[in-house]
Amino acid sequence: MKPIHPGKVGQSSLEHRSDEAYVIVKAAPRASRTHGETVCTAALTRDGDWVRLYPVSFRYLDDSRKFSRWNKIKYRWRAPKASQDQRHESRRVDHDSIEIIGNLPPKERNAFIQRVAVRSLDEQAKLGKSLALLSCQIIDFVCEPRSRDELQKQEMIYSNLRSQGDLFASSEVPRETCSHQFRYHFRDNDGEHWGTCQDWETEATFLRRRSETNEQQALEWMRWKFGEDYPSRGMALAMGTHRLRDWQWLINGVIRMTEEDQLNLL
Repeated sequence: MKPIHPGKVGQSSLEHRSDEAYVIVKAAPRASRTHGETVCTAALTRDGDWVRLYPVSFRYLDDSRKFSRWNKIKYRWRAPKASQDQRHESRRVDHDSIEIIGNLPPKERNAFIQRVAVRSLDEQAKLGKSLALLSCQIIDFVCEPRSRDELQKQEMIYSNLRSQGDLFASSEVPRETCSHQFRYHFRDNDGEHWGTCQDWETEATFLRRRSETNEQQALEWMRWKFGEDYPSRGMALAMGTHRLRDWQWLINGVIRMTEEDQLNLL
């Protein structure tokens, strides 16, 4: 599924431009030597165009700019250097310009995301797209234990977040590193694929469930909820390509696709 990028993309510019978009996905935080803990945010403009906003730094974002899913934000951005990121949806954001200016009403959310859903990642790749909301058949949802090295690396990130404050509401920050990663086996119009879910909310859901029961029961509930219940009622996968491996699509989030569910999403 290697994207073909038509024309010139990712040209660097020192000139900032202004834009507005609705936040749809916030991937799990990653460590950055330059910016501290950062998060990659996928958002949609009112016209239904995807944008990727980064690096959003936890260290320097003040409380008034801590946006959540469905918030409408205004921001200034410039294109990244072509050597760093050639994905044309990518935007390097000026932190000081981020402003929450509204919220997408719950009753409008389902129709808003339905119109951008697609059924083929190959088609999106051929168009040079690096973000997509994929409506697909869920074959399986798998919970895999993380290795010791993975746990130590992620715990270091979360430890820094707890000491600094974060972009998300405090209730969404995991109290501990998630012992498992969650993978989807799915089928779109191009065939079958596997992908690891990088959505922070999915991990937080597991940890909350485990605190109420135990690990085994929590894993069984996750397999049912994310592997059977949500797919049966309608859901889509928010997908994005890797910066360095533009042929590799990653699962950045799980979006439920029914009006009833949209009313309950954060």
